[in-house]
Amino acid sequence: MSPMRRRDQATWEQVRRRNAAWLKPWEATLPPGSSLGPTSYAALVRSLGRQARDDRMLPWLVFYEDRPGRPPELAGQLTVSGIVGGSASWGQIGYWVDQRLAGRGIIPTAVALAVDYCFSVMRLHRIEIAIRPENAASLRVVEKLGFRPEGVRPRYLHIDGDWRDHLVFALNAEEVGDGLLRRYESLRLHRPPATGS
Repeated sequence: MSPMRRRDQATWEQVRRRNAAWLKPWEATLPPGSSLGPTSYAALVRSLGRQARDDRMLPWLVFYEDRPGRPPELAGQLTVSGIVGGSASWGQIGYWVDQRLAGRGIIPTAVALAVDYCFSVMRLHRIEIAIRPENAASLRVVEKLGFRPEGVRPRYLHIDGDWRDHLVFALNAEEVGDGLLRRYESLRLHRPPATGS
């Protein structure tokens, strides 16, 4: 993972165009009457960068290297948003992945790295992930990582043109012991191999 940079614009736009239909059912949209957000990649990077400097957001691009020696390719994006300190001390993770690379453990690994950073470096206490009930792939991510289900938030986020219900999952810092990435990798090593039907 690396911070979003202006120099990644062409690649980011190419991956987003290629995945437009794949991402549409899960992408946040602005409700009617909202003021427009950033209208270009450069404006998005500037906006997210300002929020990152204020410790309110962590915008990262996720890269994947399938073989040593080959340059890593852009696989998606992960953002920790809504970061609040003080007595709340929490943030919320959102992400997307290139459809061609889905199912390779890229996003669970990225989420685990982000959670570990938030808990150990930023000293947050809680991380949430909100997922539409229909998003089976994202539900597998939180299941693999051991996020705790906390219930439904009706009409929680404006997604794909309407207010959508979301299931909420969370982890508190004391629930991950020596780190979420270490726990995830340990579970992967000890998971029985998949059997054919």
